[in-house]
Amino acid sequence: MKNRLDLNSKVKNLRKIILNTAFVAGSKSAHIGGALSCVEIISILFFKVMRFDKKNIQDPNRDRFILSKGHACLAYYAALAEKKIISIEELKTFEEDGSNLLGHPVMNKSIGLEQSTGSLGMGLSIGLGQALASKKKKLNFKTFVLMGDGECNEGSVWESAMAAPNLKVENLVAIIDRNNFQQTGKSKEIMDIEPLKEKWIAFGWNVNVVDGNNIADLENYFDKLDYKKPNLLIANTIKGKGFNFSENDNSWHHGVLSKKIYEDALIEIE
Repeated sequence: MKNRLDLNSKVKNLRKIILNTAFVAGSKSAHIGGALSCVEIISILFFKVMRFDKKNIQDPNRDRFILSKGHACLAYYAALAEKKIISIEELKTFEEDGSNLLGHPVMNKSIGLEQSTGSLGMGLSIGLGQALASKKKKLNFKTFVLMGDGECNEGSVWESAMAAPNLKVENLVAIIDRNNFQQTGKSKEIMDIEPLKEKWIAFGWNVNVVDGNNIADLENYFDKLDYKKPNLLIANTIKGKGFNFSENDNSWHHGVLSKKIYEDALIEIE
């Protein structure tokens, strides 16, 4: 129970960091909604599941994390700050000229950014390559790829989905942040991807579905995960999770926080 309480504390801290970083960014705006929806997923990965910390940040056997939905980078940066890999002060440079922390991740392994992402559909291909390299080099790491559900409109996702079981990369875990929105509207109305679970099963993946905003459900999933073939987790989430102003409101896919909204949100999270 103590570990779960610690993880819920991390979730709260990450949401506060996302809120603060987005507010400091001011008129440059930020992808708030998709960052908030995946906070629990990133928390369970960075603070329980993955072998990844400041000490082993360039160890060949560290676990890899690929944020394929690169626009949600504020959640990624928040986790790196919470792990003391980057500083809160550095977060204040978000989207500034010369910053390491841009609007989509730019590869910088010295601070834990494994790959440049944001061109949607590419993350699973990269993760597949890294998982395959781990096996060929006889290294002992797992690769975790976090994608968006709107991103599954991309054909490259399905090429990788078909290839991974054929290549027997049992050290690959893909996670779909199923928040039901993408940039311009509801995912179902733009390009319906259902039946999602059955599609991935047909390709040969081990597939599970959980509440992606529930730490207990996520913890139970990863505790029991069987690494015998590629795993896919469909994580049902709420876009903008955590704040009344943003939950299920797609106008916060990318937006600018006013001082009033920011102050009200700080009160709400406390």
